[in-house]
Amino acid sequence: MTTQSILFLLFLIFAGSALTATIALYARQAIMLAYIAVGLICGPALTGLIDDTALIDDIAQVGIIFLLFLLGLSLEVKDLLRLFNEAVRVTALSCAAFFSLGYALAYFGGFNQTERLIVGAAMMFSSTIVALRLLPTSALHHQRMGEVIVAILLLQDLIAILILLFIQGLSGGEFNPSKLLPMLALPLIILAAGWFANTVLKRLMSQFDQIQEYLFLLTIGWCLGLAELSHALGLSHEIGAFVAGVSLATSPIARYLAETLKPLRDFFLIIFFFTLGAGFDIIGFKAVWPLAVALAASALVLKPVIFTALFKREHEKSRMAKEAGVRLGQISEFSLLLTVVAERSGLIGTEAALALTGASIMSFAVSSYFIVMRYPTPISLNPELRRD
Repeated sequence: MTTQSILFLLFLIFAGSALTATIALYARQAIMLAYIAVGLICGPALTGLIDDTALIDDIAQVGIIFLLFLLGLSLEVKDLLRLFNEAVRVTALSCAAFFSLGYALAYFGGFNQTERLIVGAAMMFSSTIVALRLLPTSALHHQRMGEVIVAILLLQDLIAILILLFIQGLSGGEFNPSKLLPMLALPLIILAAGWFANTVLKRLMSQFDQIQEYLFLLTIGWCLGLAELSHALGLSHEIGAFVAGVSLATSPIARYLAETLKPLRDFFLIIFFFTLGAGFDIIGFKAVWPLAVALAASALVLKPVIFTALFKREHEKSRMAKEAGVRLGQISEFSLLLTVVAERSGLIGTEAALALTGASIMSFAVSSYFIVMRYPTPISLNPELRRD
């Protein structure tokens, strides 16, 4: 691909996303839907402005690497431990319920055993992006609801990481123990990363903490370096990036680093969601839309109900339990990631991937609209509900 075509590709992604994002904000939708929409419009299914998504697939993977790095970097161990018992109980019971629901729907949809397991796993998670970006900052950091939501999302993210690891041991729908051998390197990577971060990186960051450009460069190099090392040892880039983030989570400037890297992460995540839209097969989706609607509807209806009941079981206030349940009542972007990885690994077919992708997109749209219309959010057009 030529430089001119790469520039044209970036023009389509970001100019188109800016336009559709404006529309999405006025429509009170999650902004990620705008990126998916412009990808769908520019992709082979509609206008065909982009007929080869191989390049943006590679670029989009960088966005996932930074997403997992920042998740690890933002891991508030103290807060998680303080709410550990409640968060574990709610997460375990909700994951079991949603897995069973997804598995049952996939069973009646005629999918094979491996596809049922992947669909069930994808249904377990709620969207970190929707839940946190539509939660006012004051509620996120200073209220009980924000702390509980963050603790549950962190546990869900950790479970998703483990599932991504396990997927590496699957091939063609059959479990292959030999492919799990690289996991033996994981404890070594964790120990080595922890030692190097504590003895070298944190010392360098402390000594040169006034030079922001150096901190940025050092952090990016650490993230991508450990991601590449992880890949060389047979694990995924994403796992290495997550370990790199966790190794720096206890650093005094961890929150500063997380805030500094967010624009870079968002840059690549825009491309990731654009790629999902560009690769979405509208014609193939016609065969699986009933299952996609069933998955989305079950998440939108049952997740708030189940989460609310579980929160009340933990003696949370009724109003807080209901609002937190609604804010967690959708399918996750991690579900999209699991779908992409599983399809590339040959574990699920195109129909299952389309059903999960379609269900995720529908749940994002409906859940975001309902939250923005009913609860305080930073993007509400209603002054009474707008909270920063």
